[in-house]
Amino acid sequence: MLELGLLLIFVVVLTGPFLNKRIESNLEAFLFIMGVISATLSQAWSAEVVHEGFVAPINITLAVLGAGVLFHYLRKYIDHAMRRVLITVPLSLIICSGIIILGLLSSLISAIIAALLLVELITVLPLHRHAEVNLTVVSCFAIGLGAALTPLGEPLSTIVVSKLSGAPYNAHFLYLFKLLALYVVPSVVVLGVVGIFFVRQKPEDSEESLAAEEEEEKLGEVFARAGKVYIFVMALIFLGAGFKPLIDTYLLKLPSQILFWVNMVSAILDNATLAAAEIGPSLSEAQIKSALLGLLISGGMLIPGNIPNIIAAHALRIKSTEWAKLGVPLGLAMMTITAVLLWIGLL
Repeated sequence: MLELGLLLIFVVVLTGPFLNKRIESNLEAFLFIMGVISATLSQAWSAEVVHEGFVAPINITLAVLGAGVLFHYLRKYIDHAMRRVLITVPLSLIICSGIIILGLLSSLISAIIAALLLVELITVLPLHRHAEVNLTVVSCFAIGLGAALTPLGEPLSTIVVSKLSGAPYNAHFLYLFKLLALYVVPSVVVLGVVGIFFVRQKPEDSEESLAAEEEEEKLGEVFARAGKVYIFVMALIFLGAGFKPLIDTYLLKLPSQILFWVNMVSAILDNATLAAAEIGPSLSEAQIKSALLGLLISGGMLIPGNIPNIIAAHALRIKSTEWAKLGVPLGLAMMTITAVLLWIGLL
């Protein structure tokens, strides 16, 4: 009965934003309610879960708020500098290099800061809204992948290195780089090249762009956005706690090839929570690699899948349906290619 109820909640969380515009417009509140219901159904409430739900989002929220306020006051200078660059550097080169640099640099400056820098880049580019949405999705895939290369990049990598710090792996700062770089770095470069195909200069009479929306943002909206990010992260923590019985009962018993695909649940669940449940020193290195790549790639498919997605989507007002139009097929294509490489042992 519990499993059936959690599966029903999973289906509602997955389909709700695409079937109901009100849910799509209030995604963080919807996920929060679903998180509370799932945690209640699975009797997951504890002092530890409540503490984590209220405390864990604070650092992310403060980073979003601090950078948001800073960029709010510096935007005109950033805009001026970027427009000078656009005069001399081809737009396609800016797009390609921007995606690659943000993707790889995210492992050192964190996925949060990389996502905020992405928002500033998108807002000054002279592109159609549709192209801006696509570029945001592609860039967030790159940031989500690149951030996993060091413990500085995102919570997932921090948790994994911590859990594998003892025998037999004795994971250190560069452990994930050595484990994943042959997959992640080429993927980020390819995503940079893919981004070029979404570059289309905006004509004078074009539809309103994401940049135009962002330029009108008031300081109060910066604080409101940070508050929404706080609720969003809290919701993902409660969802992870609620779905833990399903994860423990079914996911942890799967072989690495199947776990790779099943980890597509990371598209709507916090990948750090899944990594904490799945990764441990008892797994083989092949299993660890498969599980992590499945989590990292699928995390870009939908807005709740990764922190950079959440930040960029809120800042640029991208809807779930807009994100999924590219995020889902791109994610499936990347999953398929990676699965082939993993299974035939090319890398």
